Amino acid sequence: MDDQTRLATDAGKAIGGGEGASYQPPQLASPSFVAPTLTQRVGPFAHELLLFVVLVVGLIWAKQIAPLFMTVTTQQQLLFNVWDLALLSLPMTYIIITGGIDLSVASTMGLSAVVMGMCFQLWHWPMWAAALMAVVTGTAGGLLNGVFVAKIKVHPLIVTLATYSAYRGLAEGLSLGFASLYKTTSVYSGFPTWFTNLGQKAFFAGPDLRHPHWYALSAAGWLFIAAAIAMGVVLAKGPFGRTLYAVGHNETAARFSGLKVGRAKLLIYALSGLASGLASLNNAAEYNTAQANMATNLELDVITAVVLGGTSIFGGRGRIIGTVLGVALIHETREFVSWHYHDNTLIRLVLGSLLIVAVAINALLGRRSSRK
Repeated sequence: MDDQTRLATDAGKAIGGGEGASYQPPQLASPSFVAPTLTQRVGPFAHELLLFVVLVVGLIWAKQIAPLFMTVTTQQQLLFNVWDLALLSLPMTYIIITGGIDLSVASTMGLSAVVMGMCFQLWHWPMWAAALMAVVTGTAGGLLNGVFVAKIKVHPLIVTLATYSAYRGLAEGLSLGFASLYKTTSVYSGFPTWFTNLGQKAFFAGPDLRHPHWYALSAAGWLFIAAAIAMGVVLAKGPFGRTLYAVGHNETAARFSGLKVGRAKLLIYALSGLASGLASLNNAAEYNTAQANMATNLELDVITAVVLGGTSIFGGRGRIIGTVLGVALIHETREFVSWHYHDNTLIRLVLGSLLIVAVAINALLGRRSSRK
């Protein structure tokens, strides 16, 4: 009997296994995987699911009351009114997730449109160059906000409240000043057909324009879909998205963790300015007009759509899919009330009520998840 066998036999005797028994090491239980329940899977998306149900129920109700409103042709025509709001809401989601806000998006649109109109009509730039200048102007305006927020450490509410007035005032001053200097109007129009088609025509409409394909959308619509998918993936799966959530939860902890907080803030405010510049192009193309009072008070609808979509105004929580649903709900509500009741005052009342209910539900869901 070798030494190892003798040791095993002695160990078996000591444990009480008797003569000839050998020691058997204890068997560890293999870990078992417990699949998450349906409630656990669906729970994080409760707000989005609730919005989706409300939207579907509302559309079904609208079809019963006004069948013409829910036809494909009518919906496609009404979609031209939503893309400015939709484009601005995507970067606003990023900003609010970090605990910030941008009140200057609509004013940036007005300034970008005026710069484009002056470049094209007064200085006779090519339309593509004037449009590019509008995008550059919007991006620069957002970047300036980002510098004050990220580098100078001024609260975003104060910064964007100041630029909300400054950009709008600058747009009005430029348009009126150059109108007086050049003896012309302060409202710029007469843009080329190829440019106005970007805002007035639906792409992939098919041969019969009276009955276009259901997927026919304007250039801004396709841009919004591509941007929403890209920004949704970045926010949900990318390291930049995790940085934004971390900043919203606890900015100080995010800084001590080595995250580039300042760079992230600078980027999202510049992105908001870029979206404002693009939205100004869509608005000018749709109405064939560029003026300083473009998109007045649109920033309120943008913030409402983002918060309605489940993004916490205190930061740290939100999804692009929720914002998309919020935009859809606001758009359909606004258009239906205007279509059926012809009362703009009622629109504000309904949207305000929706926002209050959404914020209350968001708070309750957040409190419930924190308890877990």
